[in-house]
Amino acid sequence: MGNKPILYFLCTGNSCRSQMAEGLGKEILGDEWEVHSAGIEAHGLNPKAIEMMNEIGIDISNQESSIIDRDVLNHATFVVTLCGDALDNCPAIPPSVKHEHWGLVDPAKAEGTEEEVDQVFRDVRDDIKERIEELKTSSK
Repeated sequence: MGNKPILYFLCTGNSCRSQMAEGLGKEILGDEWEVHSAGIEAHGLNPKAIEMMNEIGIDISNQESSIIDRDVLNHATFVVTLCGDALDNCPAIPPSVKHEHWGLVDPAKAEGTEEEVDQVFRDVRDDIKERIEELKTSSK
């Protein structure tokens, strides 16, 4: 762990929302933060999440789907839970760690035509992007 603040995105399976958040976090926050993501379980990267991030020029295909690392959690500066499952089932977040809950719909559960499903992924991606941009502005 370096000297930079650590931002940790937590979700159920670390396949969609938290992966997009990690990719956006690294892109937007650059060298200012150390950005990680994890899940209660590891479901692997969702190909649609990779595709929707590629649309905005961010490649997350080399990111790994991993389960929560207590060491990272305990050293985190800021933890963001992205779904109710992570909020309810996450190991105890230390009181010294700032925590925010961004309850986002699970794009992997989206139904409809491919275009409709893609739009749910885009909406979630864009929502995460706006929130990280706000975080960058407020942390200066």
